[in-house]
Amino acid sequence: MPSDETVLADLGYRQEFKRDFSRFELFGLSFSIIGIVQSIASILSYSIPYGGPVSMVWGWLSGCAFIICIALAMSELGSSAPTSGGLYYWTFKYSSPRYRKFFSWLIGYVNTIGYIAGVAGVDYSCAVAILTAATLGSNDTYSPTTAQIYGVFCALLVSHALLASLATKVIARLQIFYVLLNIAVVFAIVIALPAVTPGELKNDTKYAFGHFENLSGYPDGFAFFMSFLAPLWTIGGFDAPVHISEEAKNARTAVPFAIMSATVLGCILGFAVNICLVLNMGTDLVSIISSPIGQPMATILFNSLGTRGTIAFWGFIIMSMYMAVMNLLISASRQTFAFSRDGALPLSTVLYTINSYTGTPTNCVCVCAFIAALLGLLSFAGTTAIGAIFTMGIACQYVCYCTPVVARFIGGQSFTPGPFNLGRASGPVAFFASAFMIFMIVVLCFPTTPGPAAQDMNYSSVVVGGTIIMASMYYFVSGRFWFAGPVVTLQDECAEKRSSVGTSSQSSR
Repeated sequence: MPSDETVLADLGYRQEFKRDFSRFELFGLSFSIIGIVQSIASILSYSIPYGGPVSMVWGWLSGCAFIICIALAMSELGSSAPTSGGLYYWTFKYSSPRYRKFFSWLIGYVNTIGYIAGVAGVDYSCAVAILTAATLGSNDTYSPTTAQIYGVFCALLVSHALLASLATKVIARLQIFYVLLNIAVVFAIVIALPAVTPGELKNDTKYAFGHFENLSGYPDGFAFFMSFLAPLWTIGGFDAPVHISEEAKNARTAVPFAIMSATVLGCILGFAVNICLVLNMGTDLVSIISSPIGQPMATILFNSLGTRGTIAFWGFIIMSMYMAVMNLLISASRQTFAFSRDGALPLSTVLYTINSYTGTPTNCVCVCAFIAALLGLLSFAGTTAIGAIFTMGIACQYVCYCTPVVARFIGGQSFTPGPFNLGRASGPVAFFASAFMIFMIVVLCFPTTPGPAAQDMNYSSVVVGGTIIMASMYYFVSGRFWFAGPVVTLQDECAEKRSSVGTSSQSSR
């Protein structure tokens, strides 16, 4: 098997990062971003109303079947061409020559903004979770203001920027701790919740696996499809290992291993957590959703564990959520670095730098954190506005995942498989994956309830569509005249060597 440097050279890039990530540590980064318990805690308010127990269990399982197809398709691409540019690089490589520059540009911008929106969304959720603990500790007498939430949010962003700027070796070693903590939290809830839940809140298996209760206002069938949003929001970030691939050892095998192991393990553990919840949450779903605590997961834990137990457990959820944002910011900075390396972003010369001390793109880290802070200002416009940022991160991801998967089969370009490939199954898997992503992009644009007022609308289509329109305008006004797609940095290096040799030769004469 060729060396990592040779594989990267074949893609046109010279080695600039230190390859300190093992395949297990790369898996840890992906698994931490998924973050089973804290992710489910963040999305229960979306999964419970769309069918109750049936949707939490069977909706999760159904959604995960399609999600694994997406992971398989992404793993094939990652094994073939592991580069930090990932999605936009693949889009350029496999799209028709007539459209490849535009599509590559578009996916690069959507992926960059989508990742930054993900950082903003999860860090804002982390700030809300921290202040939820304060609400629990005050016996519901304290209710945080938007300004207080935003202040905690900004403090979290600053701390994450510092951590994400650490040396690659330090970041890689932290992943071991992150994996152990995430798995420990899963086992803690699966073991502790059934042990302490009062008898009146325990549900039998008939209720847990067969009770469908639609509180959304949508028809039952569509409500069940809406419940797919739960696994979709939980099991994501498939491209995160790809963006770290230039820092990983044996990237062509490590990247697909990280994607598939994190996805499959996340689906299994998430299924176990959902079963545990439906068996121990009682039958009054309305009170869980409308509780003054403001978090359905916190409400379920409070009903079973009491105030002290819930606060203690909630602390571990906050810790794992905090770790997930750090890894999201790292992935966002690597995508930003790769896109600036190809000269597509404003201030690319500033962004395309690696800190000589840490060996990481600290400028990209700081800029991503700053833009995330600006996105967080939308919280002052109301919950609907900040909710659009949450959804934007997922919708942007699926637009970016779908494009290179489809381009590989209809772009007319040759595909050289890597060590991980599905052979004849590639086409059917890609079809199911892309069809599901296109369908869910549409579903993501629906409001949480039918016939909403203006303040309850889902503005995801506005923010995602706005991102696509602005990136397109920038391309046609300016980018099309100078953006050539992924650059070949090795040529620059060879030119420098030739110049150095020529100067040396003249001196000797």
